[in-house]
Amino acid sequence: MTHPIPTHMAAVLLTGYGGLDKLQYREDVPVPRPAPGEVLIQVRAAGINNTDINTRSGWYNQAVKTGTEAEGAQSGFAVEHADSGDWGSDIRFPRIQGADVAGTIVAVGTGVDAQRIGERVICDPYFHAQEDTTSLESTGFLGAHRDGGFAQFTVVPAGNAITVAHDLPLTDAQLATVPCSGGTAMNMMLMAGLCAGDRVLVTGASGGVGSFLVQIARASGATVIAICGASKREAVLALGAHHVVDRAASDPAGAVRACLGDAPLTLIADVVGGDAFTPYLELLATGGRYVTAGAIAGPMVTLDLRTLYLKSLSFFGSSVYRRDALPALLALLQRGAVLPAVADVRPLADICQAQREFLDKQHIGSKVLLPPSLARPA
Repeated sequence: MTHPIPTHMAAVLLTGYGGLDKLQYREDVPVPRPAPGEVLIQVRAAGINNTDINTRSGWYNQAVKTGTEAEGAQSGFAVEHADSGDWGSDIRFPRIQGADVAGTIVAVGTGVDAQRIGERVICDPYFHAQEDTTSLESTGFLGAHRDGGFAQFTVVPAGNAITVAHDLPLTDAQLATVPCSGGTAMNMMLMAGLCAGDRVLVTGASGGVGSFLVQIARASGATVIAICGASKREAVLALGAHHVVDRAASDPAGAVRACLGDAPLTLIADVVGGDAFTPYLELLATGGRYVTAGAIAGPMVTLDLRTLYLKSLSFFGSSVYRRDALPALLALLQRGAVLPAVADVRPLADICQAQREFLDKQHIGSKVLLPPSLARPA
């Protein structure tokens, strides 16, 4: 059953850099129309992630030296003027955020096969220039440089709408954790060359990205040591971690070493950064790899360059996805090797309260928002 495409929709507008007061839920926002080469997606569900919050609060500005603590993320980091977002190019306001999008194609622009209407899709949040063969450059990010999924409808280039098999037994809410949270985790592991037999340390293991990192590493035949709060230990073990270390332990690096019986780590997948960076790095084997896609505990770390070059370490910074990241993750999902962890689901209108709870970091996995439905429920 299909419904006529309305002229206006419910959406959350970001009106500028700052706190939660910069988010405005409205029901009179014009529905976008697909340009040539684009598709219109009815959003079924949209995940909440650190990227959207960091963008809103201005944390990506390099003048900000602290972590993404709840107070700053709720009230903003005093980044208010144009050309200050440090996204490579600044954001134009108002903007509809939402990088984690799952939905259905309901219309196509010229040049796109009309047979795609009705496809269940997720959205690759990074936009690429056609001449970008390396996929290391991006022309923009969904929810930052183009309107995203905190709305009933969004428009993306047809190539960014990744078809999901109709027999994939995941809810819309589960799928909405895949593009940004899951895609980030998959890209990190592909860049760092995850393989069977690796001994992998995952920081922030209970979060949206971390919960995927744990499962991807386990599915690849690695031994997984996870860092998280003590109250989340059993949940993270259930995700597939072999060992869990309390992030508040007096000597977490020593606890990690004990888990491995003094064998060195071969890979660190880090989304936390902060003071723990240096002691964890000392645990890497010669030829070990370190990959990061976040710094919630703080972006400023101390690195002894002798550790880097004498141990022949490889460092990777993960942002723009490799072309094979989302297809590889969908393959794992299709065979049931990875299952998205959804903490809770709320209406889109509750975005401010949902982000407050997200920043409390008491949940496991991802939080998801549902726009008002025009058709079937999520």
